[in-house]
Amino acid sequence: MRTVDIIAKKRDGGELTPDEIEFFVQGFTRGEIPDYQASAWAMAVFWRGMTDAETTALTLAMARSGETLDLHDVAPIVVDKHSTGGVGDKTTLAVGPVVASLGIPVGKMSGRGLSFSGGTLDKLESIAGWRAGLTIAEFKAQLRDVGLVVAGQTADLAPADGKLYALRDVTGTVPSLPLIASSIMSKKIASGADAIVLDVKTGRGAFMEEEAEALRLAELMLRIGRSMGRRMAAVISDMSQPLGRAVGNALEVREAVETLRGGGPPDFQEHTIVVSSEMLRLANRARDAEEGRRLAESALRAGRALAKFREFAVAQGGDGRQIDDPALLPRARLVEPLPAPRSGYLAAMDARKIGLAVVDLGGGRAKKGDPIDYAVGVVLSAKVGDRVEKGQPLLVIHANDEARLREARARLLGAHTWSDEAVSPPRLIRRVLG
Repeated sequence: MRTVDIIAKKRDGGELTPDEIEFFVQGFTRGEIPDYQASAWAMAVFWRGMTDAETTALTLAMARSGETLDLHDVAPIVVDKHSTGGVGDKTTLAVGPVVASLGIPVGKMSGRGLSFSGGTLDKLESIAGWRAGLTIAEFKAQLRDVGLVVAGQTADLAPADGKLYALRDVTGTVPSLPLIASSIMSKKIASGADAIVLDVKTGRGAFMEEEAEALRLAELMLRIGRSMGRRMAAVISDMSQPLGRAVGNALEVREAVETLRGGGPPDFQEHTIVVSSEMLRLANRARDAEEGRRLAESALRAGRALAKFREFAVAQGGDGRQIDDPALLPRARLVEPLPAPRSGYLAAMDARKIGLAVVDLGGGRAKKGDPIDYAVGVVLSAKVGDRVEKGQPLLVIHANDEARLREARARLLGAHTWSDEAVSPPRLIRRVLG
């Protein structure tokens, strides 16, 4: 079998066999296939696409390129969720504790923020002492003892995906549905979850801006997961404006804690309950979504979810006092409201511009490896559909640098669109699949 023949076959629109895909993935992982050939292959896939069978074979080959976890010695069923990323998306920090507090183990490998989208690990690392780097043995022990673990992906899990993504990022081949789906699902399969809920975002603050595109990605990942024996569901959710009100690492942890105490912004609370109910349903803890909703709401009301979050954070080295009193989390030196330039209704908010403004403040990365300022960000005072009077705060900026604050102020003003007529807010949950 020759690599160049596999590239040419896909270039010409042919369907690759599982053996050809396995040969390519294993050769690339071992360094026997050079980057320039892998880049050519990725571009061929970008233009020609892949069938479901090819995408499934690619997912399986990438999952088998390294170690795969079997968690059944820890628990009979383990659930996971994956978000395709968005602005203010702190969902894991709330749904993980809700589901785990109801007796269903949640084991999750998470990532860091890049571009306008925040990362779960960055948010959690704003808790003093919390660590993402767990060994496989530590991951399994915490899953058994606490029922909730969130860790960074190890180099041993789906290494082919890490190598291929690095190439896609610099060759213009990131927005390919088969490559996106196989990247996400290979990590999920390798990390050992039996049931997976996909939180697929759509709108300006998402990587899949069009709902139809988000739906195609969700359906493709559902088919891949089911073909590999996983229980699957997907939630298509709005990301035209930030989720909740806080955008920024420590600010989002505070909002997650507030939500786990039974409060929090109504949209984030609703999103937490919907995703939690699907995870509980897949794990057979709830008969249907309605029972799952009731269970999730009871876990929030009774304080069980908050207690589980504290237990989880402390188990991974975090300072529990910051969970008890979120005011002890990192705080910015400069806190300044942004006044509305006019009166009217908020017709739209560009979530991507808001996310990039937080990056400008130091709360995100322009490229991998950039340092993070955990304290900075914004807290929204108004969302789409709200009536705002001139001079009232649109949001509050948290910054540690005067120049960055000025730059963010201009970008944030440009993220708002106004109307003189009343406007309906966007529908949060577009649909639930599975």
